[in-house]
Formats: sequence, C-alpha cells, structure tokens
Amino acid sequence: MSVTITPIIDHEQYEVNGHLVCKDGLNNWTCKHDLSSQELNAFRNYEKLVINNKAFKKHTKSIYKTK
Repeated sequence: MSVTITPIIDHEQYEVNGHLVCKDGLNNWTCKHDLSSQELNAFRNYEKLVINNKAFKKHTKSIYKTK
C-alpha cells in the first residue's frame, strides 16, 4: 500500500490518501476519519522531515511506499 500526502495549506492542512488532516486550535493534528497505522506513520515522517524543516519554502506532494 502506498500513502500519498498532498499539501493543501502549508503548516495547516494536508490530504493523506484522500483524508483531510488539519491543525486544531491547540496546534494538534486532527482528522475526521481514523488513519491506518501506515498512513499515520507516513504523516509523522512527513511532519518531521518536511513540515518542521525550515529549509523547505513550499511543501511538496510525497508518496510513501511500503515494502
């Protein structure tokens, strides 16, 4: 299974395999649907490597493939 993460609004909204993930008022990531463990791990990696990285001016679409 592959996980596709597409930025909608940098640092605020992202789409993970068609599910909208956004920040709430307390700066926590929330989603109306439960993400699978693979989707959750991929988003955590994306957050660590892209969202929290000051070197990225514009966030890009990423695809994570499982083995």
